[in-house]
Amino acid sequence: MLKLSPVIGDGTLPAKAAIGEVFTVAATVFREGHDAVGAQAVLTDPDGRSRAVPMHRIPPAGFDRWGADVELDRIGLWTFRVEGYDDPWETWLHNAKIKIPAGIDVQLTCTEGHLLFEEAALAAAEAGDQAAAAVLSAAAETQNSVLQVEDRLRLALADEVVAAMDRYKPRRLLSPSREYPIFCDRRRALFSSWYEFFPRSQGAHRDERTGKWVSGTFESSHERLEAAAQMGFDIVYIPPIHPIGRSYRKGPNNTLDAGPDDPGSPWAIGGPEGGHDAIHPDLGTFEDFDAFVAKAKSLGLEVAMDFALQASPDHP
Repeated sequence: MLKLSPVIGDGTLPAKAAIGEVFTVAATVFREGHDAVGAQAVLTDPDGRSRAVPMHRIPPAGFDRWGADVELDRIGLWTFRVEGYDDPWETWLHNAKIKIPAGIDVQLTCTEGHLLFEEAALAAAEAGDQAAAAVLSAAAETQNSVLQVEDRLRLALADEVVAAMDRYKPRRLLSPSREYPIFCDRRRALFSSWYEFFPRSQGAHRDERTGKWVSGTFESSHERLEAAAQMGFDIVYIPPIHPIGRSYRKGPNNTLDAGPDDPGSPWAIGGPEGGHDAIHPDLGTFEDFDAFVAKAKSLGLEVAMDFALQASPDHP
């Protein structure tokens, strides 16, 4: 097997998917000789449970590319591998469709079919699928019956027989690839629309008595959350909400001479009120922040916070 996908950095990093996202597991699969080759993708979920998905030839023709469209249903780290195998069922089908109409080796062909159906019926019975086992056992008996060989082939190609064989056919010379990682994330990790939101600006006003600007708060921002939801946004992104340092503050229009009431940059984190584990008192309390997040969730919004490591010289 060659050129497996999706693979990043030869598996040193996980490929990414989201719940409900359909993507293709593909590989170049080939073998020596003229007999048929088959392939399947084996997906293993974060709890170690595995399931096999049949693969089929995909374009471009003649390049031995095989693929399967798959979908993950749980968040977490998955793995996948591709297994190539000798496919005696497809080999038999190919030969039977040629030899039986031409009257070549018909008894040998039917005997081979009988043995294949018996082997598949046993596999179905061991898996607890009694319905499929009955279908396959009947197909096996058909190949040893007194029916005309053309009728035996016709019965072997019945839809229910082919479907059962696709599930329980022998897979010989099974050759697995190594395991490759895929991280499955929630649906909003695949796409979302973000609204940049400064709580300090929402409800900010000039105090008529002092003439100074008063910061907006988490509490005064609830109405704007409603507007963001009505515009169809998924995520409300807020800058750092921590106390701001006072050293080297800049004023309006990036001036280097900040006045005593200039708020400074929220990315210059840390002051007398605390550091990264505190909320700027101008914005409110932790309870106010929790209410802000709860309001956002009630509107179908999520809150994303800037993970900023910058620190002011005043950081405690």
